[in-house]
Amino acid sequence: MAEPEQRQSAGQRLGAQESLGISTLEHGHRPPAMPPGRRISVRVHMLDDTEEVFEVSQRAPGKVLFDMVCTHLNLIEGDYFGLEFQNQHKMTVWLDLLKPIVKQITRPKNMILRFMVKFFPPDQAQLLEELTRYLFALQIKYDLACGHLTCNESSAALLVSHIVQSEIGDFDEIQSRQHLLYNKYIPEQDALLDKILECHRKHAGQTPAESDYQLLEIARRLEMYGIRLHPAKDRENTKLNLAVAHTGILVFQGHTKINAFNWSKVRKLSFKRKRFLIKLRPDLNSACQDTLEFLMASRDCCKVFWKICVEYHAFFRLFEEPKPKPKPVLFTRGSSFRFSGRTQKQVIDYVKDSEFKKIPFERKHSKIQSSSSPSLGPSQRHSDVPTEVFPVLLSSLTSVPSPSGLVSDSPRLSDSSGASQGLVNGQRQALTPGPSPDGRQPSPLTSPLLNDAGCVRTDDEDELRRKRFPTDKAYFIAKELLTTERTYLKDLEVITVSFQSLLEKEEAAPDSLGSMVSANYDPLHKFHADFLKEVEQRLALWEGRSNAHMKGDHQLIGDIMLKNIQGLKQLSAHLQKLSEVLLELERACRASRRLEVLCRDLELQKVCYLPLNVFLLRPLHRLMHYKQLLERLCKHYPATHVDFRDSRAALADVSEMVAQLHGTMIKMENFQKLLELRKDLVGIDNLAAPGREFIRLGCLSKLSAKGLQQRMFFLFNDVLLYTSRGMTASNQFKVHGQLPLYGMTIRESEDEWGVPNSFTLFGQRQSVVVAASSASEMDKWIEDIKMAIDLSEKCNGPSSNPLACSLGESKSLEDSALEQESEDDLSASRTSLERQVPHRGNTTVHVCWHRNTSVSMVDFSLAVENQLSGNLLRKFKNSNGWQKLWVVFTNFSLFFYKTHQDNSPLASLPLLGYSVTIPSESENIHKDYVFKLHFKSHVYYFRSESEYSFERWMEVIRSATTSACRTRILSRKESHPY
Repeated sequence: MAEPEQRQSAGQRLGAQESLGISTLEHGHRPPAMPPGRRISVRVHMLDDTEEVFEVSQRAPGKVLFDMVCTHLNLIEGDYFGLEFQNQHKMTVWLDLLKPIVKQITRPKNMILRFMVKFFPPDQAQLLEELTRYLFALQIKYDLACGHLTCNESSAALLVSHIVQSEIGDFDEIQSRQHLLYNKYIPEQDALLDKILECHRKHAGQTPAESDYQLLEIARRLEMYGIRLHPAKDRENTKLNLAVAHTGILVFQGHTKINAFNWSKVRKLSFKRKRFLIKLRPDLNSACQDTLEFLMASRDCCKVFWKICVEYHAFFRLFEEPKPKPKPVLFTRGSSFRFSGRTQKQVIDYVKDSEFKKIPFERKHSKIQSSSSPSLGPSQRHSDVPTEVFPVLLSSLTSVPSPSGLVSDSPRLSDSSGASQGLVNGQRQALTPGPSPDGRQPSPLTSPLLNDAGCVRTDDEDELRRKRFPTDKAYFIAKELLTTERTYLKDLEVITVSFQSLLEKEEAAPDSLGSMVSANYDPLHKFHADFLKEVEQRLALWEGRSNAHMKGDHQLIGDIMLKNIQGLKQLSAHLQKLSEVLLELERACRASRRLEVLCRDLELQKVCYLPLNVFLLRPLHRLMHYKQLLERLCKHYPATHVDFRDSRAALADVSEMVAQLHGTMIKMENFQKLLELRKDLVGIDNLAAPGREFIRLGCLSKLSAKGLQQRMFFLFNDVLLYTSRGMTASNQFKVHGQLPLYGMTIRESEDEWGVPNSFTLFGQRQSVVVAASSASEMDKWIEDIKMAIDLSEKCNGPSSNPLACSLGESKSLEDSALEQESEDDLSASRTSLERQVPHRGNTTVHVCWHRNTSVSMVDFSLAVENQLSGNLLRKFKNSNGWQKLWVVFTNFSLFFYKTHQDNSPLASLPLLGYSVTIPSESENIHKDYVFKLHFKSHVYYFRSESEYSFERWMEVIRSATTSACRTRILSRKESHPY
């Protein structure tokens, strides 16, 4: 007799592996034990229109059933959801997680609960998991179909087009039309068919995950997003509807919002029989009554609405779950109901602080598959980013900081690397690597540590490798040349392949720009491709099994360096013209809005993991790297070594080239930084003016009538700007004011204002009191501002290029700008990179904002010199296995790849604010050459292959985590400090 086919769970249909990870439990804990008692079967209707049956004790609280559903779905962020059902009074209510199920569901055999979204966040970027966004998209689809989410025809057509793109992929006239004829997404779909098809045509190349993201981005802007109407009447007996949202209580007349009461204005919510009461805080400027009264159909209706209001307020406004009140001894008064579960802040922190394995999943209604890859975000521009967006990229993706440690797998952001090997949502899995649910081999970010053959590496193998490979320091210097050359060639291909293909396809780009790029970068790419082959061949001989410890011509690198540096000198004309390419690109973008948009879109692609202009200057940076490598090689060799003469000659040649291009490189670094900052600022037109030099950017708290408010400051040689992070789609910073440096004085004012680390800036028109996050940050700012004031004084007057700012410079205008900032603006600004969007999510500016720190041009210049690439083994704090990754350090961040052949990073980890140390004995890391990165609760261990590489990684990472000494950069730039 054949065995009955085992029924798939909802999680398995979504492609999830078996897991005990539960959104409502602490990391690594199992579900609570099932209470004794008779088991009952409860049916739950899922968002994908499937139905699941769960066996649960009738004495169990609702939390046990809800946890079982979240486990079934392998859902991390389950706290946004709930179980909805109709009670015996035919009222739709949410399952109470604290009360026994039997007291809520009287006839479970006849009852079907619906798994639904309960709490709708204001920004879909706060949802860090792709699976969560997929379920939210299904909820939007359901709300559209049943009429809960009403909107105009254009919005409806656009929403449906994204749903269709997610389900069937790119537009095809016959297939798309047929699909819409058989599937009804909105009540009046036939009348909008042509408009839907036209919108669908524009989504070519959009993945299901990106379609979900865009769907939620559009939906969240609609007035009825997440709104559930509760009928009521006011004192004049006018029919109204009440609703609750993340901002507070809303009042509708029909489907039109006529009033809103923000949580900050509400003092108390209560109900008495049929009356629902809102007690407001006193406001002398408002004629509104202190207590508003609404009449509802019954006491039960009042209580149902009051409960959801209490839960919404707690979830979005509190930092942690409210504690239960002690039970009264004699009698009770009022309801004992309280919010049960984690708040939104706790959910975001939990996902960012935990380490989860990214699991590909299938979409029930989609004919195309997508998988959640291991980012920040980010890379937020790509997004651990968020601890903020950024450690989340690595641990959960986020995976962004994304901001208290930063990261997310939002579309177009760097995806999270996944978490510790062998863990799925905190549960240990088998260590044997196997194919993923879609049949593909697992990523090395989610697989056990692999060697080149794809097997688990053992300690014996490591020992054999150490015995087999050379141990001479010159070998490791040569290997660093090889690894960094591989990365450099990939960076060049961003220009020679991606950027050039863009210029060739688009008429918006002038022919002169394409010709300049091709004429100067193609020869460089060809030269370095040949050079890389030579280095690879020499290293292959150097580390061969049979001759690794034999002396011979193959254990030299200076001869290759000398030959190729001399060849590179023949290309000096191309190197000198790179600045002209950058200037020509800037002129072309100013002349063509279309080209500017295309360049911005290129920067959003994962292959362009840094600003485009940085790649244009890479050949100049590479000369400095050659110089540093040769300096270390000459320092290592004795004068009698056979390779010393060639190495010294190569060093002399490259030093001469660096000296010739030094002035150009300094100017271009400053110009590139001004162009990058211009993209992050709103309200400034002529930032990259001739003569303007960038000095420092970072966070300070500005003292105003409202108290200390976080602001991002930008210091130049003529002006100091202060901004706040706006609510724009690109998370840009809105300029609130500018302080000319000419005539400015500065004074420490901690004693005057009673604010630690504060100082006052006295300008000719206004004074500003600001506070730094620490004494060291205050010293950096005061030093740089004093230096900038001296520079402005030497210019014999105010800047000849004042910034064109829409706000003006007067104090009255600055104050009025502050008044326009709503509470939502400020709270949104302070959230971590969980507010990730597909545009510029983890640039250095955003990292400084989230981690409350600053960076100077000194640090940027040193970051150009300190770049490194190579293989590292990575381990998370709570995992046992090590994972092999190709790691690139640049621009204050670590970028993680599967192998050096990959074109784009899987994840990124911005290091500003991190500390790099050696693990202590108590951490039980019994391996050689291990260093530790930690920021708040985020901890990562990295293991290098040799003492030399260990010291190099420590050296370059320290350059990103500690500020540079100013004297070093001044000596480098001589008379042109900035």
